[in-house]
Amino acid sequence: IMVPNLLLSLTFGYAVALKPTCLSSQFSRPGDYIIGGLFPFGMDTINLTARSEPTLVVCERLFVDGLIWALGMKFAIDQINNSTSLLPGVKLGYDIYDTCFEPLATLQPSLLFLTRNGTTGIGVVCNYTDYQPRVTAVIGPHKSDLCLVTAKLFSFFLIPQVSYGASSEKLSNKELYPSFYRTVPTDKNLVEAVVLLLNKFGWNWIATIGSDNEYGRGVKELFLSTAENHSICIAYEGLIPTDLADPKAKIQLEETIKFINKTEVNIIVLFAFSEPAQALLEQSIRMGLSKKVWIGTEAWLLSDIAASIPNIQSIGTVLGFITKARAVPGFQKYVANLFTSVQQDKFCQESKEFYHRMNSDVLGTYCKQCDHVSLHDVSSVLSHSQIQPVYLAVYSVASALHRALGCTHQGCPKASMRSRQLLHFMNTFPFKANVQSFSFDESHGINIGYKLIFWYWKNGTLTQLPVGDYEESLYINKSQIQFHTTDQKEPTLECFKKCKPGQIREIKGFHFCCYDCTDCPENTFHSSKDSSTCIPCPEHQWSPVRSTKCYDRIERYLFWNEPLTIGLLMLMCITISLTCLTAVLFFKNLETPLVQASGGKLNLFALLALTLMCLSSCLYIGKPSNNLCMMQQIVYALCLNACFSTFFTKSLEITLLTEFPRCAPTFLHWVTQRRAWLVVALCLLTECLLCFCYLHLGPDHLVSDYKSLPTEVLLVCNTESWFAFALMHGYNGCLALVCFLCTFMVQTSGKKYNVARGITFAILIYFITWIFFIAIFATLKTVFRSVTQIGTILTISLGILGTYYIPKCYIILLKPDLNRVDYFQNSIKEEPEEDSQ
Repeated sequence: IMVPNLLLSLTFGYAVALKPTCLSSQFSRPGDYIIGGLFPFGMDTINLTARSEPTLVVCERLFVDGLIWALGMKFAIDQINNSTSLLPGVKLGYDIYDTCFEPLATLQPSLLFLTRNGTTGIGVVCNYTDYQPRVTAVIGPHKSDLCLVTAKLFSFFLIPQVSYGASSEKLSNKELYPSFYRTVPTDKNLVEAVVLLLNKFGWNWIATIGSDNEYGRGVKELFLSTAENHSICIAYEGLIPTDLADPKAKIQLEETIKFINKTEVNIIVLFAFSEPAQALLEQSIRMGLSKKVWIGTEAWLLSDIAASIPNIQSIGTVLGFITKARAVPGFQKYVANLFTSVQQDKFCQESKEFYHRMNSDVLGTYCKQCDHVSLHDVSSVLSHSQIQPVYLAVYSVASALHRALGCTHQGCPKASMRSRQLLHFMNTFPFKANVQSFSFDESHGINIGYKLIFWYWKNGTLTQLPVGDYEESLYINKSQIQFHTTDQKEPTLECFKKCKPGQIREIKGFHFCCYDCTDCPENTFHSSKDSSTCIPCPEHQWSPVRSTKCYDRIERYLFWNEPLTIGLLMLMCITISLTCLTAVLFFKNLETPLVQASGGKLNLFALLALTLMCLSSCLYIGKPSNNLCMMQQIVYALCLNACFSTFFTKSLEITLLTEFPRCAPTFLHWVTQRRAWLVVALCLLTECLLCFCYLHLGPDHLVSDYKSLPTEVLLVCNTESWFAFALMHGYNGCLALVCFLCTFMVQTSGKKYNVARGITFAILIYFITWIFFIAIFATLKTVFRSVTQIGTILTISLGILGTYYIPKCYIILLKPDLNRVDYFQNSIKEEPEEDSQ
């Protein structure tokens, strides 16, 4: 029913709006209690910098939205005055003025509201308790920066001020603004909604732009701090000028578009009023900015100015939040009837009488352009303008006044009322408007929620399509959103992806919040408490790549059941078996010339030492300890020394017989027969002293090596003093060198067996083995270090057996006919015969 009536009224209004109306006289009415109104009827004030005198600030253009909002206040008050339940018997009056969106223009009517009732002067007194200003409450203004100016004035007098559009978080400070209220959500609620929208689509690489005013700066800063806490990276942040007449404004807009292009973002969040937003969008179209997703707010999304920009569809996808305000029943019909009435002379005459009774000519005409506006001019704005916030603001004051006066169904007493008395009831009691209940929260605001709208274009016509809503949570109907991309799916450009467990953020470029996900390396892990660094594992633990925790290291040493160990043990058993068999064979043939020429009973001692040295290989297998580490080198050195000491006596004997035959009778008895044991004992005693030095200077000790193996702790015997190590093993090396020098130059005569040659080759194998052993032992840090030591022991043992003892066993077993005195060169029993000759 409402739509046909409105269309009929539009047709009639457009036909008769050729002459001026008296619409400008409709914004002032007398009453028992006056409510002041501050609404932006106009915009674009004349150059304020050229003001040389404090004259009235005049607007150049009509702002239709402001006119509709003012009519919403008039409608609400007229509806209350006609009500029999709210303020029965009491008539509310109103006095509505233009703010021009300018603090200077807003200040004049604000001062007028503070004048003593019935006068045009503000009383200056010490105590304002009994002071009665012109108005009981104030509705407006719309913008936050205007409210920050006026709220301080009205809060001083404790006059309730209810804004229908100011959302700045600063106004939530009840200490500074105790009498300020608003019927719209705060910027904090808006920012939370925008951040949830970005997170819902996974957009974390964006640009944010605000208008250079209180609204734009405030909400942008609030958004930046909130976005950072929700892992949203701001590639660019900037402000756009609000004074578009400034020559620098165009340059600033161009720079903004260039920076957006440079960052290559696909998402732009714009917090601005309609005019700065229009300027930015026009500039982006002129400079050929590629299609983006623009996220806006009610400040420009609902504006006809922004929607009427030529080629506006080329900017891309437009989404944004507007206040979830319900339609006010009867308002459009009320406006249509009003535009009809202001064409009638009788109605206009009555309106002008009310106008003069209010003494409203103090500040001149309220809205000069309003008398030349038809219903047709405001129809497009009227269809989507948000009236509910204004409507609620009026009803909140009326409900508080109803309770303050103690109204009943029969009526309200017309008592003297102080404005401050309303504050208690506004703070503590809910109020009703169109059957729905509302109440102010702790910050004196009403969070009625938001609608998410999408600019939907069809055949060049713009439709603001609701695609979601936000109150405590965000709901989005993605199927209704058609993005500008080829497949009409949401853009997926991301500055970063959500890191997987075990990954850290590695900042890329100059944006601290823009990062790649990097796997934590081995032996580090990622903690959920700190997402920027990989935490090293404790020394006794390890972790694989991209780990979220550390694991205990397994002890690693040469285990008894390892295949390599079993192989070495088998080789050791073979070596010991050969040694024992050789010892048995030598024992059975102890008195034969071959065994006597090789050293006699010293051979059995040497073979025993070799057997013990082979058995010492077991000290390198299994879990090591400090005692085992200490015993390993000592047992090896002593056993080898015992063997080499027998070679040493034999080498001295050979040298005396071959190189110093004349001295042989004098010294030979010291290295043969029983005195040879004295030389062996002396060698062993010397080695024991060096072993004692080794224990004193620093024996090998157990060390836990956490670096050599990735997942295990290597238990190794570490050499504490290389000097002591060199002394102990170097002595054996010196014995071996003497033996080698004593036997190397001995010539073989005829077909005799050269005993010295076996010692030479045995010592040569020893030196070759030790060259490799030293190189490997000093650098190897794995279980193969133990393997190397076992291998060295067995190689030397087999080398001695193979070069010195096995050939003699061959003669004993297979060539017994050669086992005679005259076959062996350097035989002791030969020498007396030679000497006698």
